[in-house]
Amino acid sequence: MAVLVNGNEIVLSGTVGDLYWDECFTASDVIVALAQIGRGADVTIRLNSGGGIATEGAAIHSALAAHTGRKTIVVEGIAASAASVIAMAGDEIVMALGALMMVHDPSGFTFGTVSDHEASVRSLTALATAMAAIYSDRTGHTVDEARADMRAEIWMTPEEAVERGYADRVQAKAANDDAVPAEPTAFDYRLFTHPPERLVALADQRAWTNRARAPAAAPAAPPRQKEKLMATEKAGNEPAPTTKPAPQPTTAPTATVARSDAAEIAKLCVDGGVPAMASTLLAEGVTIDQAKARIGAASEIKNLVALARRKDPTLPADLDATMLAEGKTVEQARAALFDKLVAAEEKTSISSHPPAPTGNAGLTASASSMERELRRAGMKKDA
Repeated sequence: MAVLVNGNEIVLSGTVGDLYWDECFTASDVIVALAQIGRGADVTIRLNSGGGIATEGAAIHSALAAHTGRKTIVVEGIAASAASVIAMAGDEIVMALGALMMVHDPSGFTFGTVSDHEASVRSLTALATAMAAIYSDRTGHTVDEARADMRAEIWMTPEEAVERGYADRVQAKAANDDAVPAEPTAFDYRLFTHPPERLVALADQRAWTNRARAPAAAPAAPPRQKEKLMATEKAGNEPAPTTKPAPQPTTAPTATVARSDAAEIAKLCVDGGVPAMASTLLAEGVTIDQAKARIGAASEIKNLVALARRKDPTLPADLDATMLAEGKTVEQARAALFDKLVAAEEKTSISSHPPAPTGNAGLTASASSMERELRRAGMKKDA
């Protein structure tokens, strides 16, 4: 995992998505890193990537965009292709000296029938349109202008990226800073249509050509037990005392999720509008089906809270997060919201009108009216 968390800083380097290169990072990696930093905390993301899987880049962009703290993205080395989409999630995008940014059309290959190729065309067109909308939203260009940049595959220096709106500023160099600018991360830059010659030369020099990741080393075999020597006898023919081996500490098994499942769960969380939930699900080691059920319930709770806040805007904006943290089910959340809204209605009725002369009849009528209204809005189910 090419993700490093250091305080309030996240370093992302390598290929976007698991493409079997030496270094890579996925949406699930980024979501877990953001969870470590904390929801709402300001964060600096140092990005150095030649790109990778376009849909993974879009998922990472969504995860970063959903983070409520201020996000400063510093491009160190390169942010090309899918990595440039990730960079657009920054509240501030900073180009380090010597860094490059590149935007282009997504690409792919298809093996199959005419229908298969036509389906790929539709898929790539939709993906390109979605990427153009991200660029357009961040740069202020129209979607058509962003599409023109993508079709041309433009490579930008720090100053050009700022001029075109793809970055906000060039990182200033301190007077006593003699550090060499970061080198672009390992990537086969010959795959692009118009790569700068220096990147092609660097890829050739470093042999950055479709290198498969080295297989994980097999676990070391446990040391062979030495044969115990026979105990010698002491005077009196008493057997020599034997020492009991010290008990080995045991560790509780850690829940693990396959990398492909982890990426799928992270994407489900992003698509379901609950990206912060991914770290909890991954830590619990849930299956994809279990994750879908939990995410569906969380999304329904969020919708219920949104409906309730339309009726009573004084309800806390983060009430859904509180309910999820408390482990409430959909029905428990529905009941709690109903009680809160009825209580608010009763309070309003009491303060705005003379009390009903028949004791609690006024309150009962208010609750019944509210119940009918909430049932129509889907906040309460029929018994």
